[in-house]
Amino acid sequence: MPRFAPYQPDFDRLRKTLSLQQADRIPVLELGIDEGIMGHFLGRPVNTLKDRIDFFRCAGYDYIKLSPVIDMNPAGLVPAGGFRHSEASGQDRARKWGSEGKGIISTWEAFEQFQFPSVKDDLFLLFEQAERLLPPEMRVIGQYGDIFTFTWEFMGFETFCFACVEDEELVGAVFERIGAIVYELFERMAQFDIVGGLFYSDDIAYQTGLMAAPAIFHKYLFPWMKKIGRLCAHRGFPFIYHSDGKLWEVMEALLATGVTALQPIEPKAWDIVEVKQRYGDRLALIGNVDVDLLARGTADAVAAETKRLIGALGPGGGYCVGSGNTIPNYVRPENYRAMLETVWDYGAV
Repeated sequence: MPRFAPYQPDFDRLRKTLSLQQADRIPVLELGIDEGIMGHFLGRPVNTLKDRIDFFRCAGYDYIKLSPVIDMNPAGLVPAGGFRHSEASGQDRARKWGSEGKGIISTWEAFEQFQFPSVKDDLFLLFEQAERLLPPEMRVIGQYGDIFTFTWEFMGFETFCFACVEDEELVGAVFERIGAIVYELFERMAQFDIVGGLFYSDDIAYQTGLMAAPAIFHKYLFPWMKKIGRLCAHRGFPFIYHSDGKLWEVMEALLATGVTALQPIEPKAWDIVEVKQRYGDRLALIGNVDVDLLARGTADAVAAETKRLIGALGPGGGYCVGSGNTIPNYVRPENYRAMLETVWDYGAV
């Protein structure tokens, strides 16, 4: 019989931690977990929402993360190289590079002909099911994102960069169209009583710094994030933001959008202890267990690193254990379990 978390889920525990308060124990939180890893943990395939809820509950998570099921490219247009898939995608999905050169929206004509999706009720069926299936002590964290990422992927990264100088109106039009869709998704998610927080994900940085000049994000992305932040503030939700890479240049701007928690604090990009020292009184921190360690290290090394992070960041609240990105299918299941079990054993306050 596999060992499961020896405590009951409690979303109030996570809510307190993300509000910089001390909860009864340190929570765990991830942007994504591969379904094969979930199935290995449970001892059975994860095929249904009930299976996913069972996994999150048994693994010690106080929530389940859900996203609208929307196809942002319903016409099926794919540039050379294809689009990237999430690192936490299912085992049967192929990983492809993002479009580096010319994308599918490189001209005004292509923009006007592109079939952007509409937001319909059937995108949220999982949220309706969760209202019936989720234990009362758990809540849904609604997640979507990628206003910046979809923009440069649809345009192609090189085309996007040139257009930021040569055709700013086109860049602004793509941002505006995608931003409006994504914001409507967040508006709809926030209406469900079962939702207890919102999670916006959008990579804007490498390990060495930002992917574009700060002015690009100030002009095109952060206004949309600020709208999501206001939505969270109105509902009393934590506003979690995910980006890989080093974000020092825009930390104050991110806080100004209303972000209350940052994930995953990529360990090769910056020191989470320094982030805690500089921003821990205004921002909850999530993650930092290196994915490379989870994939190629030993269970003992993972346990030691997790215990170190608990000791350094846990006192006083404001820290959730998690990976330095997501839990993809190449992570060793025994290492992932070692991270969780260390939280189970040493995370109580």
